[in-house]
Amino acid sequence: MDDVKWGSMDLNDLDSQRLGSQRQPEFNPFDVEMDAEMPERQQPPSEVTIELPRGSSQQMNDYSFVSSLTSRAGREGGAAKMRFTKYDDFHTIDWLRDNAMDRERHRRFNKAKKQSSLDWLRSGMDASSAWICVFLVGLACGVCASILDIGTAWLIDLRDGICADGFWFNREQCCWGSNETGFDDHFNCSKWQTWSTLLGHIPDDAGAYVIQYMMYIIWAVVFAWMAAILVRVFAPYASGSGIPEIKTILSGFIIRGYLGKWTLLIKVVSLIFIVSSGVNVGKEGPMIHIAACCGNIFAYLFPKYGKNEAKKREIHSAAAAAGISVAFGAPIAGVLFSLEEISYYFPLKTLYRSFFCALVAAFIVRSINPFGNDHLTMFFVEVRSPWFFLELIPFILLGILGGVIGVVFIRANTYFCRLRKTTRLGQYPILEVVAMGFVTALVSYPIPFTRDDNSNLIAKLFRDCGPADVSDLCDYNRTYTSVTAAFDKGHPQDGIRRAMWQLFLTFIIKLVLSIMSVGMKIPAGIFIPNMVVGAIIGRMMGVGMEQLSTSYADSALFVAACGTATRCVTPGLYAVIGAAAVMGGVTRITISMVVIMVEVTGGLQYIVPLMAAVMTSKWVGDILLKEGIYEVLINMNGYPFLDNKLEFHHTTVAADVMRPRPTEKDPLWALPQDSMTVEELEHVVQSGPNGFPIVVSRENQYLVGFVLRKELQAALGKPEAFVFFSANDSDEFSFVICPFDCRSSEAFQFRYRV
Repeated sequence: MDDVKWGSMDLNDLDSQRLGSQRQPEFNPFDVEMDAEMPERQQPPSEVTIELPRGSSQQMNDYSFVSSLTSRAGREGGAAKMRFTKYDDFHTIDWLRDNAMDRERHRRFNKAKKQSSLDWLRSGMDASSAWICVFLVGLACGVCASILDIGTAWLIDLRDGICADGFWFNREQCCWGSNETGFDDHFNCSKWQTWSTLLGHIPDDAGAYVIQYMMYIIWAVVFAWMAAILVRVFAPYASGSGIPEIKTILSGFIIRGYLGKWTLLIKVVSLIFIVSSGVNVGKEGPMIHIAACCGNIFAYLFPKYGKNEAKKREIHSAAAAAGISVAFGAPIAGVLFSLEEISYYFPLKTLYRSFFCALVAAFIVRSINPFGNDHLTMFFVEVRSPWFFLELIPFILLGILGGVIGVVFIRANTYFCRLRKTTRLGQYPILEVVAMGFVTALVSYPIPFTRDDNSNLIAKLFRDCGPADVSDLCDYNRTYTSVTAAFDKGHPQDGIRRAMWQLFLTFIIKLVLSIMSVGMKIPAGIFIPNMVVGAIIGRMMGVGMEQLSTSYADSALFVAACGTATRCVTPGLYAVIGAAAVMGGVTRITISMVVIMVEVTGGLQYIVPLMAAVMTSKWVGDILLKEGIYEVLINMNGYPFLDNKLEFHHTTVAADVMRPRPTEKDPLWALPQDSMTVEELEHVVQSGPNGFPIVVSRENQYLVGFVLRKELQAALGKPEAFVFFSANDSDEFSFVICPFDCRSSEAFQFRYRV
């Protein structure tokens, strides 16, 4: 890609500064280590003595190239060792070159292991390095996810109060040691002291409400400010969910520092603060970025991956699977998500390693048990009620609503993201985050559903009503003969009516806040906010269907559909379907989303309604807007991502659309294989495009290769970096462009005259 184009990218403010200083980066495919006595030469030597490798019988023609990796030049002597350097920042990797490097490494190990036992052991260690690497990545992902969950739970409860036995306990842990046998709806006990109680107020008076309201806002602003400061000052790459950038990186693009150690540390800490502040963002999406950082760090421990960018992306794919595994407690869905949405190149061996990495990560989280409930996610629920064929109609309707809501979210969020780039709003990222934290806390506290954090709210919406439930969502006039008896059909009371209009307000508030929050310079995921929106719509529709089946229980339609079942409709199931439908409309993922919901709920019997709703939401979303949220963000940021899922139906040929045309004033830049002077090459490098096709001659423009401008710059600036020689007294010199091995058929010559 052209360097000037990347200079306008708005990854973050740090990128702009870095890109400004890298308009013409110096790139050399061979990093040459020269002896100290060997001076720099600006021109090739007039006489070069070539030392061929032992056993070589290569003939020295007028213009041939050497296969040796060492050469001696004239009287000055000196050895030149050629090896590949790292790719430049904001450039695309050479898949063919990296794959050739890996093939050469395999050949070298296979040949060496037959010579000695030590070489055989080294070959075995090289073969097992992939499994060791993904094991370490899964271990690190599990630890990071556990730290994230424990820290978030503690800071969320800190907004409400503090534990008398120790400030480091959250509310649930504080009440574990209590001798009380009953707790209120918020799991409070005498050991848990709210801020109003500490200041001497009775819990239910007006003063206590005002104090709790103020402390809720203060803590939200402080946490939001801390997250924004950390990201802005220490790691600008820690902002966002990271999934669009991870997709671009896995397609072969280089973004230096995006997967570094500092980014990992700041991402984890700032994510704890921003989720605890109540800003309507999720932590599940950024877990993929955190996992990819872990994969990138551990890949450098193994030269097989650390020195090969193409191979390193196999570790990144496995790390992405581990990220989803620990985020939702769904290891199988993590593998499918990496295959379906994240990865660009996913061979079969990467599938097995991704599965193993997700397994290790889930096992670590299960062993640490950050939630204290022996589950891998905070909102794990068990839905066991059956569904009936008649309910496919509202399930499909939820899919339609999910597709529409997804398109609304994408368009509105894209509008706000562009607004930040084109107005002064983007110049004050910290102030924007603090203001959003204040507004979110201000409008969220009065309503119980918006006051809850998103994970707890999803658990409440997914959960079915039981005899012990006293919340407004379960305020029905029912008669329970026993705890394990089937639930009788009941009529709604005042609590369920109050919960419905509160849920409607929560739907509006959550949707608007998520649209405005995603895209700020903070770690921000979109999974949980959109799942909350979908779960609210599903729960409201489920309550409506439940009352419809209760009011017309004797009608032929419900008698034929439900039979003799005591309850025909389960509102919690509708919440699960709605959450999956909205996420399908936003991200356009299908298979992995269904598996995520199945693993979260444990309801294998709900695969059919989940598939129907998710596919419907994808179809509706594709009709209204072809791209999902990640593709839209990739295009908006200008990342060079070629989506392999897209289909192109063009009837034109390249000659019809190429610019410039051969008949135009400025023809296409093409370099002949020989007969160019150094002066001509320098002019081409200074004023030409980013790469040039190599043709046989100006008269015979038969394509023989391609050379990048940065390679010409390196050759003209450091001619000793290439293999130069002259077999006679001609004034022509040549160098070789080799993807990996100058002995391979992929190498070709490019000659020029002094």
